[in-house]
Amino acid sequence: MVQRRIPKIKDLAPLMRFKAPELNAKKRRLDSALTIYDLRDIAQRRTPKAAFDYTEGAAEAEISLTRARQAFEDIQFNPSILRDVSTVNTGWDVLGAPVALPFGIAPTGFTRMMQTEGEIAGAGAAGAAGIPFSLSTMGTTAIEDVKAANPDGRNWFQLYMWKDRPRSMALVERAAAAGFDTLLVTVDVPVAGARLRDKRNGFSIPPQLTAGTVINAIPRPEWWINFLTTEPLAFASLDRWSGTVGELLDSMFDPTVTFEDLEWIKAQWPGKVVVKGVQNIADARKLADLGVDGITLSNHGGRQLDRAPIPFHLLPDVARELGSEMEIHLDTGIMSGADIVASVALGARFTLVGRAYLYGLMAGGREGVDRMIQILGDQVSRTMRLLGVNSLEELNPSHVTQLERLIPRVVAPAAVAAAEAVPARRSPARKPATAASGASTVKPATAAATAAKAAKPVTKREAATAADA
Repeated sequence: MVQRRIPKIKDLAPLMRFKAPELNAKKRRLDSALTIYDLRDIAQRRTPKAAFDYTEGAAEAEISLTRARQAFEDIQFNPSILRDVSTVNTGWDVLGAPVALPFGIAPTGFTRMMQTEGEIAGAGAAGAAGIPFSLSTMGTTAIEDVKAANPDGRNWFQLYMWKDRPRSMALVERAAAAGFDTLLVTVDVPVAGARLRDKRNGFSIPPQLTAGTVINAIPRPEWWINFLTTEPLAFASLDRWSGTVGELLDSMFDPTVTFEDLEWIKAQWPGKVVVKGVQNIADARKLADLGVDGITLSNHGGRQLDRAPIPFHLLPDVARELGSEMEIHLDTGIMSGADIVASVALGARFTLVGRAYLYGLMAGGREGVDRMIQILGDQVSRTMRLLGVNSLEELNPSHVTQLERLIPRVVAPAAVAAAEAVPARRSPARKPATAASGASTVKPATAAATAAKAAKPVTKREAATAADA
């Protein structure tokens, strides 16, 4: 039988230590955010729907973005034990200069639309954390003002080639004159993707006051007060625009840009050149032969071609093919430090975060971006320790197993033969698959069995044998 007694004051005293309340509402709000998804929830509460959806949304059915995030969830970490991880180094050199963490802030357009501090908050936070900040061609702060906000840090300029090429190169010259050290040439936007949320929201630049926006603004007065009482929204690199984002992009971007144009751009830039938007090994190889300093595997955050390749799935193959020839960077779908560590382990030298940055910005301006960097940095450090590594150099593919959901379907030769029988006027004939081409030569009767075998989980012994091969 339990014996009970009246508690004594001296026993209760240690339990009665109350934490002083935090009176600063912003700090209290940001301190409560433990993950990037927490910052996202705060951002959604504080930002009008059209602006938040511009950040949150992707192209068409948003399948590319969903798959990219799922790919990071579908990994298994393989830790080592009994390692001294009392210290850990989360930095190394990227493009010839040091970074404190293996991620930076991606270029984002219309940033002051999300929160009035915009790129100034992002550049200042990046500089304080020792990571690069990227200014978009479609940014809302002047090149020179970003440099002033991050005078001693690393600033990268992201270039979209416009139909007005002299005007595009004038921006490149301004960025070089301001001391930006890297040019990010984005190559996956010959035309604007179909961003349906923006169309449904009637999202325009600048935002228009309608009955819907007024109603949506009622619980978000701070955003509208900031928007209406600060400097009117202007762009870093173009005149004011009145219309939808898609109309703006289609009016500006040049769909005729080729590898030859890229070579010409590279010759104009005195610093490092990284090509952003690479989505297959063949293009990566061409860029390596062209002599660029790095590539960013990216499907534009799922905002261009829906059902595009998943950059994180593409990473190991590109790293095996080209990892010793140039740096490989990666974006799209990153929402945690664990995602970043997994990317480095599979061959990425660096990663970029876009939505995570904007969630922090919308949640709390400069302090929100600081908090975003702190969350990701803490997660990177903790994940490395739990894996049993002290430095980024120690990470390697053995630390990560990609668990595959989307296994390509095996096409039986009978189906190929049927396709070849279609008249040429309907579709061009396809050559039969051969062993030399690497295509499937499975007999119809065994096609299903082969597909089932491909879908079976791979044992550790089989994985080791495959690695040795």
